[in-house]
Amino acid sequence: MAHRTLVAAEQLLAHLADPDWIVFDCRHDLARPDWGEQEYRRAHVPGARFLHLDRDLSGPMNGRNGRHPLPDAGVLAAKLGKAGVAAEKQVIAYDSQGGMCAARLWWLLRWLGHEAAAVLDGGWSGWIAESRPQSTVIPEPENSVFGAAPGQTWVGADYVLSHLEDPGMLLLDARSPDRFRGENETLDAVGGRIPGALNRNWRDNLDANGRFKSPQVLQPEILAIIGDSRPQEIVHLCGSGVSACHNLLAMEIAGMGGGRLYPGSWSEWCAAPSRPIARG
Repeated sequence: MAHRTLVAAEQLLAHLADPDWIVFDCRHDLARPDWGEQEYRRAHVPGARFLHLDRDLSGPMNGRNGRHPLPDAGVLAAKLGKAGVAAEKQVIAYDSQGGMCAARLWWLLRWLGHEAAAVLDGGWSGWIAESRPQSTVIPEPENSVFGAAPGQTWVGADYVLSHLEDPGMLLLDARSPDRFRGENETLDAVGGRIPGALNRNWRDNLDANGRFKSPQVLQPEILAIIGDSRPQEIVHLCGSGVSACHNLLAMEIAGMGGGRLYPGSWSEWCAAPSRPIARG
């Protein structure tokens, strides 16, 4: 059975020696870009490969396309194939940031047409708290052919701008409430939000133990924000298209899949002075 949202630590433990399960460590610190890979080399889930948020899970920046643009589909597919990912493989992603970066890989795999992708619930923090095995061995996987088939699961800035008055589009921003209001902005040059956007802080998807809330909890919480809007009408965004994937995953867990990502998100939107901004 393919896992498409979450796996528990005990499930992953049972498949550590399974060649059809491939694990990726996606730990990252926005303020210290080298930190995640350094931590990976110190210890990781046995057999895990490493993918870097900036180098692997994002494309090149040009000053107008946000802080974490979508990677080229062919380039990412080649990297995944080199890491051993093929159509029949189950992919598991984890991080130590509550699943924020792992969810980015989860979404990218889904975008490329690979449905058997899931996030380790509780991530690295939960793994070590439960005294699960660790390794310092860097795996050398056999190359596979990863056949990417990118889907229409994202929209660009022009689409968002042209649909701002369209009741058939609902923008859902995953940033913290203060940044959503335009306060305490430390990552982007301009503070604020896209007019009409609603806020669902991605951290609200987690319980006190850093694991995803149950579908029975997530669904009413999200419905209280989006109202009668259908999941397919929702365009998810954040600062740079990373934590927005966490909300996409949470909605998938809650049985409310079908939303799209605006990858450029606020960091792309605010780079053009002509685009409207709301605050407060």
